Amino acid sequence: MAMLRTEALSKHYGALLVTDAVSLDINQGELHAIIGPNGAGKTTLINQLSGELASDRGRVWFDGQDVTALPIQERARRGLLRSYQITSIFEEFSVLENATLSALGAREHAMRFWQPMLANARARRDAEEALEATGLVQRADVAAGDLGYGERRQLELAMSLAAKPKFLLLDEPMAGMSVQESAAVTALLQRLKRRYAILLVEHDMDAVFALADRISVLVYGKVIFTGTPEEVRNHPEVRAVYLGDEVH
Repeated sequence: MAMLRTEALSKHYGALLVTDAVSLDINQGELHAIIGPNGAGKTTLINQLSGELASDRGRVWFDGQDVTALPIQERARRGLLRSYQITSIFEEFSVLENATLSALGAREHAMRFWQPMLANARARRDAEEALEATGLVQRADVAAGDLGYGERRQLELAMSLAAKPKFLLLDEPMAGMSVQESAAVTALLQRLKRRYAILLVEHDMDAVFALADRISVLVYGKVIFTGTPEEVRNHPEVRAVYLGDEVH
């Protein structure tokens, strides 16, 4: 059974159809990438899956349950977590405090502001495990505002992991990174594969083809092909409309 499945998911703004009957199935432990040109509807699709944006038509099933009508916070509590293209962290808090706050926020009735957040042993343990997984454990006491750009993106991923996800929606995790930073995040995601189901939206084609088990190609809001990296690489229509000479 697919961990995440959509059926004919659509969203329009007036006459503009942004996502057009998108049907996907993503299995436990799979890293599934979505690629496509700018304006293809990739971020809109991520917003629909996370519950941030209501769909006009179609259904979303997560972990065997129909979650179409559930808001973003309820989907997150069930383990469907997303990270954003623009890093959202609390700069005045330490790296560990950011991850701990995320762990607390993922649990209903957990936000007890009258006690220090680090006093919650379970949330702190989850945060420390997330920092270990993302290579930030040595930076735990550093203020988040003092991190470099690549480390900020790692922290955002750590915050997602601290919330104990079953499924990660990653929207452009390597946006704006140097070659070295992108390589580090690619290596990190390679380590996380199989531990989580992951949907990755990413423009870095080297990272996509190195990481993905399957790739769906989105053009004008419609999935035109889904297949393995090799199948996508060699598909004539995909090469014509998107890949061109980028991938050899």
